[in-house]
Amino acid sequence: MKELYGQVIKFLLWLHIIKMQHSLWVAEIHSSNLEEKASSSSDIIPACVLPKKFLFRRIWQGKVAHTAASKVFLATDDDTAPIICFLLQGQKKLLSVRLQTIEINNEILFDVKPDMSWSIPAVSAAPVTVTRPGVKLGLLPHTDIVVLAPENAILLYSGKQCLCRYLLPSSLGESQLPHNLKLSENVAFGSDVKIIGLADSIEGRINVIVNNGKIFRCALRRSPSSSLVNDCITAMAEGLCSSSYNHFLVLLWGDSDSSYLSKFDSSVDSEWDSFCSIMMRMCGRFKGSLAEHSASASSSSWEFLINSQFHRNYCKTNSFASIFSSGSLDIQELGHQQSSMEAKLSGESSFYSELLTKSLESLHAVYECLKLNNLRKWDLELLSGLLCSIANSLGERSYIDHYVRDFPALVEKVGTGPDSLSWKTPPSLFRWLEISLQRGYNSADISDLPSLVCNDESSVVSWARKIVSFYSLLSGAEHVGKKLSSGVSCNIAAGSYSTGEEHTVLAMVGENFGLQQLDNLPSGISLPLRHALDKCRESPPTDWPAAAYFLLGREDLAFSCLAHNGELETWNNANLLSMSTPYMLHLHPVTIPSTVSDPIGPDSATFEDADSIDGSMTDGMEHIFTATTQLRYGRDLRLNEVRRLLCSARPVAIQTSVNPNASDQDLQQAQLWQLAQRTTALPFGRGAFTLATIFTLLTEAFTVPKLVLAGRLPAQQNATVNLDPNIRNILELKSWPEFHNAVAAGLRLAPLQGKMSRTWIIYNKPKEPNAIHAGLLLALGLHGYLRVLLITDIYKYLDQQHESTTVGLMLGLAASYRGSMHPAMSKVFYLHIPARLPSTFPELELPTLLQSAALLSLGLLYEGSSHLEIMQMLSGEIGRGSAGDNVHEREAYAVSSGFSLGLVALGRGLEMLGSLDSLLDRLFYYIGGKEAHNERSYSSALSNDEHNRGVGQMMDVAAVNVHVTAPGAIVALALMYLKTESETISSRLSIPHTSYDLQHVRPDFMMLRVIARNLIMWSRVYPSKEWVQSQIPEIVKNGVKSLGDDNEDLEETDIDTAVKAYVNVVTGACISIGLRFAGTRDGQAEELLYEHAVYFLNEIKTVCSTSGSTFPKGISHYIDRGTLEICLHLTVLSLSVVMAGSGHLRTLRLLRFLRGRHSADGPPNYGTQMTISLAIGFLFLGGGMRTFSTSNSAIAALLIALYPRLPTGPNDNRCHLQAFRHLYVLAAEARWIQTVDVDTGLPVFAPLEVTVKETEHYSETSYCEVTPCILPERATLKSIRVCGPRYWPQVINLVPEESPWWSPGSRHGPFNSGILYIKRKVGACSYIDDPIGCQSLLSRAMHKVFGLKNSRAYNANRGDGYVSLDQLVSTFSSDPSLIAFSQLCCDPSWNSRSDDDFHEFCLQVLFECMSKDRPALLQVYISLYTAIGSIGDFIIGEAPVSAETLSVSSLKLALTYSEALLSGSLATPKGSIVQSVFVGSLRKRLEDLFLCSTSLRDDLAAYLKSGRWPSTERRAVILSLYLQWFGVPTPSVIGKVAERIKPVRKISRSSVALLRLLLPTTHVTAIKEIDELLCSF
Repeated sequence: MKELYGQVIKFLLWLHIIKMQHSLWVAEIHSSNLEEKASSSSDIIPACVLPKKFLFRRIWQGKVAHTAASKVFLATDDDTAPIICFLLQGQKKLLSVRLQTIEINNEILFDVKPDMSWSIPAVSAAPVTVTRPGVKLGLLPHTDIVVLAPENAILLYSGKQCLCRYLLPSSLGESQLPHNLKLSENVAFGSDVKIIGLADSIEGRINVIVNNGKIFRCALRRSPSSSLVNDCITAMAEGLCSSSYNHFLVLLWGDSDSSYLSKFDSSVDSEWDSFCSIMMRMCGRFKGSLAEHSASASSSSWEFLINSQFHRNYCKTNSFASIFSSGSLDIQELGHQQSSMEAKLSGESSFYSELLTKSLESLHAVYECLKLNNLRKWDLELLSGLLCSIANSLGERSYIDHYVRDFPALVEKVGTGPDSLSWKTPPSLFRWLEISLQRGYNSADISDLPSLVCNDESSVVSWARKIVSFYSLLSGAEHVGKKLSSGVSCNIAAGSYSTGEEHTVLAMVGENFGLQQLDNLPSGISLPLRHALDKCRESPPTDWPAAAYFLLGREDLAFSCLAHNGELETWNNANLLSMSTPYMLHLHPVTIPSTVSDPIGPDSATFEDADSIDGSMTDGMEHIFTATTQLRYGRDLRLNEVRRLLCSARPVAIQTSVNPNASDQDLQQAQLWQLAQRTTALPFGRGAFTLATIFTLLTEAFTVPKLVLAGRLPAQQNATVNLDPNIRNILELKSWPEFHNAVAAGLRLAPLQGKMSRTWIIYNKPKEPNAIHAGLLLALGLHGYLRVLLITDIYKYLDQQHESTTVGLMLGLAASYRGSMHPAMSKVFYLHIPARLPSTFPELELPTLLQSAALLSLGLLYEGSSHLEIMQMLSGEIGRGSAGDNVHEREAYAVSSGFSLGLVALGRGLEMLGSLDSLLDRLFYYIGGKEAHNERSYSSALSNDEHNRGVGQMMDVAAVNVHVTAPGAIVALALMYLKTESETISSRLSIPHTSYDLQHVRPDFMMLRVIARNLIMWSRVYPSKEWVQSQIPEIVKNGVKSLGDDNEDLEETDIDTAVKAYVNVVTGACISIGLRFAGTRDGQAEELLYEHAVYFLNEIKTVCSTSGSTFPKGISHYIDRGTLEICLHLTVLSLSVVMAGSGHLRTLRLLRFLRGRHSADGPPNYGTQMTISLAIGFLFLGGGMRTFSTSNSAIAALLIALYPRLPTGPNDNRCHLQAFRHLYVLAAEARWIQTVDVDTGLPVFAPLEVTVKETEHYSETSYCEVTPCILPERATLKSIRVCGPRYWPQVINLVPEESPWWSPGSRHGPFNSGILYIKRKVGACSYIDDPIGCQSLLSRAMHKVFGLKNSRAYNANRGDGYVSLDQLVSTFSSDPSLIAFSQLCCDPSWNSRSDDDFHEFCLQVLFECMSKDRPALLQVYISLYTAIGSIGDFIIGEAPVSAETLSVSSLKLALTYSEALLSGSLATPKGSIVQSVFVGSLRKRLEDLFLCSTSLRDDLAAYLKSGRWPSTERRAVILSLYLQWFGVPTPSVIGKVAERIKPVRKISRSSVALLRLLLPTTHVTAIKEIDELLCSF
């Protein structure tokens, strides 16, 4: 595979073994339709696979040998055509096949003609890069061929032409070899050394294998070490035709003065001197041929007449001439000889004339290119002298004038040469750039561009080509084929653009032209390009590559782009560094983004409550304190308080008397038992609090914090009190709490970028099964890690027959394979559902707990699949009793079946209306609907096999036991029709409206019905009191209103029933609001739920006044306290779901109060303590970095976790499995975002403007958040924007869609795992250092520095509040250039200088660049200032003579840039990047300096009249400055213009207007001078 002409071309060489024929095939693109398909199936086709179809076409076939070619390689012919070389060692020849290229529709086709192959005698051959090292064919260099001929000679070929012969040094046969081994042409070697092979060629080096077994690494050194010589030779290789360049090579290599070519350590000066001598020899031969031709032409008139054609014709026709016939023949023969000699001399003269002319053009292109590089000024001066000599030899006076203007010292070299018939103006890139900037590239003369610049294959002037292309795009050029409309080629990076500036930036990226290259340009030329960067910097397009953002100085956008593409860890490649160097040397890959791995120190990580005795004990929450949490909560101690509330790893304090007695010990045990109920419930909340907040090493063992049920006595020096094992069964009490404790510890693990290691899971597997490892399996499964387990690993776990391990394993597998319908997992779950086992299967005594877990696991596995067979089975399981041993857990079995059924048809009830009729009837029958059929119709649907299993229906006489089946059926309907807005299903789940119905429907079922109805009618849920009241039936409202009234019509039982129905319906409405607004932090929902929680709390025990409350009073007299406690805690839990991850302070205070209520308020119940623990964990979900989603899948998981039937004890799984409470993890989303300063790599505050789309409740809204914060859901989030004056703006536009939040590390997500990189503007402090904005650059301290005359005066007046300049600058910017410059300004050696004006100017420029955040302009300001200062010192006579005047061209480009902004040629939204007053002052200063020169007018007159330069170098420099600044053309042009305006001068003395038209690039000041001088001639 080779790359030719910028395209990757695939060649295939095939050998037919039988026919012994070689065939050459080329691969051509046949169809690229797969690219579109690949974009839609990127997960199937890897990125490394090229999505194209290729067609192989045979282009050559031949029988070249009886064996296969020993080597095949690609080389280049002398006219840059590619050739394929076959080395046939058997025949000792090298067969070369020339490839013919034809370009059709930008596609390169290859072919081989019969006469396009040749053979060269060769024993060995290899490709080398010797003759044209700088010339490239596409991306490959021009390749020559080095051949070992049969006569033991090493030959160098360019195509079929042999260029030279190499001879090895004679010392190769000796034992001591020379230090610098080389190949040379002029030294023989010993006869005993014979070369047998060539190998391992790289560029211009090759291994030479000799017969004594030694291998020598030899250099075919033809590429000089001098960059100037190398550029000149490359330019001639690219500019000359093949024959001319080969002639030049003969002169170059055959010159005895070019000995440097064979020396490894030749100096740069000697190389340049040798090259110049060769060029002057060409000039000498040209002059010699002219002299000889002139001498031969200067014969007598008689000889001229005799040799004329007229005389020959006359002799043929005139008879008198026959007398002299013999003499005439001699004269004719002499005439023929003379004619052939004249033709030879004329041809030689013409050849050298063309050779020198082309050489001059090629080297002039290099000269113009070097003028654009500040680092090549010395090379430029050397080249100008050579070019001046060549131009003098050719008589090109315009070229000489061009070089003298740049280097006036060349006046001494200007001599009299032959007059040239050509008055061609030499190309000038500065002139082209100036006109292009003023009037557009269309107005610029294409002849001002050297021909090599327009050659897209030229590499030596690529620097100039890039600048020309940038200016072309800046003035509106577009692509025309492979080139721009200005005639030059340009590589443009991918990305959208709408302005010329954006197009230019993309071109700079495509050409790998970064800030370092921009600094190498003259200041005036770089200004328009810096202008383009500055204009695009604030709001560049979002689809640009990272290199473009680096170029703009927007490292924040660049890092976000790299993170989006998954390249953040490898961002510092050569391309990106070249874009930013040297202004990003301080940047490094940000390692802070892992917001969970940056602890801020032990001081913040430890906490001590009032009773703690050991703050170093591991409690599973010690890692929660990070730089991010410190940034969010600051000095707020709420995280410390949450850690204290959820800590279960240390003994709890027991309040007793100082002198305990026997009765006190019993009291301690009773109190300790009550506190144990709370302690065992704490892991639920701790798991939510620490969710995905720590990264573990796969080489470390899994650790679980202890679950301590002991107490301590603060009054007795913290003596420890343990539960009495004789009174309580401690092991039974801790079995399931240990399971939950391990789940909480496992949930701490953050999702890894790669897969979890199976080895790590097996490594943590204990020898004997226990609850701790069971909890770990569930936690890993909830994170999706159990996919790494093999099926054999799963059955090994099941074979242990450990109850908690099996539960954790099945739920974990179901969560990991959620929605996949994996067949192997289905078998695992079916194995634990006896109703699904065949009759021949042996009966298994499976606990109901396992069966319930298997049912829910099956629902998770088939989530959203609408699998009809599974649905029919699950609907039957709701009404079927479990085959387990615990009849009290039948409700849990039915509820699990209901949840599973709802998950399978999640939100797809309306899509399956036809197939769900019978299933719906069955579900409503389970609920107790009046229209349901009798049980016989359903029991007949059961198979005989299922009846024979001995599993009875849960029937009460002729009907099912709705007390067991109703909850499962209700939740099944709720999930099946989730968000479907089905009026039909919602109406059939209505709340009783009559007194009779109220008496026959359990109040807690009313709560479930309210929740189900609102989940179905999702969009109608609204957080208002009116909506809550609309959920209550009128009969219930009337019953509650009569509380406290003496209404004898209502019986007490009716009031009790109404009150029970009221609290349950209101609680159901609160849960519905919690689910509807989960994770939204909706203010109205929070206020409403908080009011209801306080209302229930006040009904239990008045704790605060609620003036103006419309809630009914006194309901506690008609309902038991346990019901009110459950309603209170469910409402508080719903409140925490709404405020999930927010850390809301008022909610935390309420939860802390409920947790800390004393025993006088009632014994703590395990279920209520579990809700408090979960509520605290939800409020600080994932350490405040996660929240809940409201997608269908998330709402289903939340409903399962928040199921409103609370357990009575740690081991209570009768109505709902406690392991299901951990499924909230499936609803959590990491919508956390924090801003990171790219300069410091630290998290910072930043204001964000968040825009959410229009919904049914509100219109499109924008609001402000301060990072770190939690963003809205993806379904509503429309855009976020970094706002505020301190950071560069950044907008991320999103398309709202019903999809889950982007997973951490996702390449398609707009955020890098919640990280948004931002860049602080220079001159502003961060919000951490300056919260209220009183310390910015313009408001603090800068007047102390810049308000004084200079820093020396400041240092003299400094006091205790002294702040050095470099310290002040580093406060507001981390840019290395600004800091280094400020340190230079503070250097004592600089302060001792007498140039106060320059020092003051530097301080002002520093302030200008800092205040406008343009540090790169420091160089521009200083360069322009020093340039005009040097010119002024020279003209006044205070400085020595300057060798060059190139700085005035840069000043002129800067002025042209400023004028282009004023004229509108360049877009100027924010004005010039350089102060226009400063540029204007430079112009005024220079023109005033010209007025100071007394001899300038006389020198200008002499120059315009005769082209004569002043005799002194100082006056020549001043004249050169004048000519370049005002754009005065050459004397030849002035002479032509004078001839054209002669008729006008007869009419009018002034011809300024006409001169203005004829000389459009000349300044009007100079035109007036020219007009006056022409009048005086």
